[in-house]
Amino acid sequence: MSDSPDKYLWHPFAQMGKVSDHQLVLTRGDDVWVWDDDGNRYLDATASLWYANVGHGRESIRDAVSAQMDELEAYSTFGDFANPPALELAERLSRLSPIPDARVFLTSGGGDSIDTAAKLARRYWHEQGHDERHHLIARVHGYHGTHGFGTSLAGIPPNRTEVGRLVEDVSVVGHDDARDLSREIERVGAERVAAFFLEPVIGAGGVYPPPDGYVEEVAAICRETGVLLVVDSVICAFGRLGTWYGIERWPGVVPDMITFAKGVTSGYLPLGGVVISDQIAAPFWDEPDAPPFRHGATYAGHPSCCAAALENIRILEDENLLPRGRELEGELFSQVDRAAGLEAAAEVRGGTGLLAAVEISAEVMEADPGAPVRLAMLARERGVLVRPLGRGVAVSPPLTVGTDHLEMIGDALVESVRQLA
Repeated sequence: MSDSPDKYLWHPFAQMGKVSDHQLVLTRGDDVWVWDDDGNRYLDATASLWYANVGHGRESIRDAVSAQMDELEAYSTFGDFANPPALELAERLSRLSPIPDARVFLTSGGGDSIDTAAKLARRYWHEQGHDERHHLIARVHGYHGTHGFGTSLAGIPPNRTEVGRLVEDVSVVGHDDARDLSREIERVGAERVAAFFLEPVIGAGGVYPPPDGYVEEVAAICRETGVLLVVDSVICAFGRLGTWYGIERWPGVVPDMITFAKGVTSGYLPLGGVVISDQIAAPFWDEPDAPPFRHGATYAGHPSCCAAALENIRILEDENLLPRGRELEGELFSQVDRAAGLEAAAEVRGGTGLLAAVEISAEVMEADPGAPVRLAMLARERGVLVRPLGRGVAVSPPLTVGTDHLEMIGDALVESVRQLA
């Protein structure tokens, strides 16, 4: 190992033998742009990790957090403790959600939120007298974070291998055929299935929009079998699909729970949560002696993080940014789709929300398994940051992008894919 200061930070999802001494050190950001420590400017075509929805450098979010820290920087919400920003945020998130009279359980991020929803689904059925109903179902390509339940639910095999025994009674079905879910529920027995986890658009697993009718079909299957529908909107919410929670793109689909994070603060501070239906909350809320849900993150309801979220939501509303995820989806896909047909490109996916992906051809991947990283590096040389994912790269720019930025993304991808071949 090097004796340079670069050697101490262990990066998530990184081959540290290659990353150490070769880090891209970012020092500042403004709107859709970020700069490295050599002064080079890059278009942030990934909104960092899918989350910088309102762009970088928002002074009003900084000021809202600073003002809250002047009053009360942090305090637990365990037991009967609360704080004004947490109370206000929970009410706002409930009223904005498609779930009537929803409760909101706050967390520190997306992984926390998935674990919360998974445990609550099992615990709900326990309170109904159905301890046998604890099986959880997810989808191929689905990514639900890296906590215990999220790792177990992952539809990305490398995320689950070589870490030993995980959460039991979990299975994964195909991502694009509702009949796969029906067959799996029948195989396991509906009386044993607690919940089904659905990303409206699969994000980190490679950007897979659902086929027409798929979301409505699986929602109907869940209703018919009594399986709880948990919508994982950690990536899809707060404008990424053009609505508050993403799932509103499919009218009439009302989940039992929605997990969220990322865009709720545009990443300015860590925060996530679960929006929970009145039915699922009832066993824990309706009576004074109702049992507690013995679960929670230390920083749940952190007042400074909640202040950041409240200001972020105000920006999304006041600047009319929320619908841009839908308004720009066609233009983004059109630009990225210019790479389709190139020798090194196998497929281009997108068109539902402000996110898209280019999958690299099997021939190129066979010759160079590191091709996704190489493709991202080629785009970086052209001043555009994209995200290596599986067999390709993905883009998910801030909602503040203009058509000129989208064209720059398209140019960089086309040129880079061409060079990759």
